[in-house]
Amino acid sequence: MIKHIFFDLDHTIWDFDRNAQETLMELYESYRLGDLGLTSAEHFINTYTANNHQLWAQYHMGEISKQTLRELRFKKTFLDLGLNPDVIPENFEEEYVNLGPTKKNLFESAEKVLTYLHKKYHLHIISNGFKEATLTKMKVSNLNPYFKNIVISEDVGVNKPDKAIFEHALNLARAHKQESIMIGDSLEADVYGAQNFGMKAIFFNPLKAQKPDDVEQQIHHLEELLDYF
Repeated sequence: MIKHIFFDLDHTIWDFDRNAQETLMELYESYRLGDLGLTSAEHFINTYTANNHQLWAQYHMGEISKQTLRELRFKKTFLDLGLNPDVIPENFEEEYVNLGPTKKNLFESAEKVLTYLHKKYHLHIISNGFKEATLTKMKVSNLNPYFKNIVISEDVGVNKPDKAIFEHALNLARAHKQESIMIGDSLEADVYGAQNFGMKAIFFNPLKAQKPDDVEQQIHHLEELLDYF
């Protein structure tokens, strides 16, 4: 029955945390953050990752804006680590946003799986990521040839899990709910968003978190999709 497969991008195909770590390590060195008192790059990255995940969860739910997310994630990180506000680097966020999307790390077997699925199904992206960054990631990582449509929340005006973005994506693909499935790492945005819309979903769960009972299907590795399809 399935003809259309909708993928999330960040944390599902594009390895956000690995790419962020590479970017942050480069910026840690170029900004000489160790000299400012942040003596552990690992602690800096872990603190940022926790703050960023929390803010993205709020952004998914429409609780904060893109501008607020970008203003707070590094400012909060630097302050949490005890950095004097007077010495917080002014352009850190801007350089991170410019550099991060140029990284090319995908989850293991992503290209193999997409090559296989692309021959049998219509593939699409539904992303809550920011438009410019999302398009850069798709281009630099050579993902565009696999996907017919790239639906970005900034264009639609609502984020997953809002039903409107799933409705928009299906209309654009000329697809029906019964022949469509969503694959993503976020229970709230991807899985419950799709299920509440009336569409099937697969939870991408590489960290092997506890699966809720109301989530029917999960995978821990992208290559498991070859068994589903």
